[in-house]
Amino acid sequence: MSETDSQQNAVNPASHVKTWESAVLFEGGRMVQISHEGHLYRLLITRQGKLILNK
Repeated sequence: MSETDSQQNAVNPASHVKTWESAVLFEGGRMVQISHEGHLYRLLITRQGKLILNK
């Protein structure tokens, strides 16, 4: 855990937010699908390197 993470958890110790590196999530691709409450979403990396979430 980095010093910044420790400082943030000290402010709100009940806050546990998972963080994923995009390279790990996308595994070299440009799109992943996320299933949420029966709906399928697409998370895309644009040519400009931005993220877009579509239903």
